[in-house]
Amino acid sequence: MSDPFFPELAGEPGKDAADPDARDRPRGFVIRTDGAARGNPGPASLGAALFDLSRQDARDDRAVPDASISDYLGVQTNNVAEYTGVVRALELARELGAREVHLLLDSKLIVEQLAGRWRVKDAKLIPLWTAARKTLAGFDRWSAAHVPRALNTVADQLANEAIDRAQAGGPASVVRRPDG
Repeated sequence: MSDPFFPELAGEPGKDAADPDARDRPRGFVIRTDGAARGNPGPASLGAALFDLSRQDARDDRAVPDASISDYLGVQTNNVAEYTGVVRALELARELGAREVHLLLDSKLIVEQLAGRWRVKDAKLIPLWTAARKTLAGFDRWSAAHVPRALNTVADQLANEAIDRAQAGGPASVVRRPDG
């Protein structure tokens, strides 16, 4: 099986949920995040979806996440919302015991900045970039790839749900962790 976003993982032993040795390997996640701002700046939020790497459909954009975050952030810029989503998702992955993460983001800016190919110029983004890089350094393995917005609908939906929920008087944050 070929994976256009992570060719290094295609056919890798232990990435199949049916593999009995998969449970002995370090836990990992594919992470999809998105930020939303209705206005820039405006009411903003983040969505993050984490998919266990041991699942065959971990990189399927239609899969149901194993864990998720839907947070309302108040008034922020879209880039702050996007970066905050990455930071929060990485923190949740670490909390869940991940040793490996693979980010699929529709923000080319964040992908290129995390990879060190583009400088972080916006003063509001520097602390978020620093937090993301610090957390990433704690994983054994990580990658970040840009995906089209159309392949990031789960995270986008979580972000928009947060704004709608908060504006309706609901909780600002909903975090779902894996069962068990």
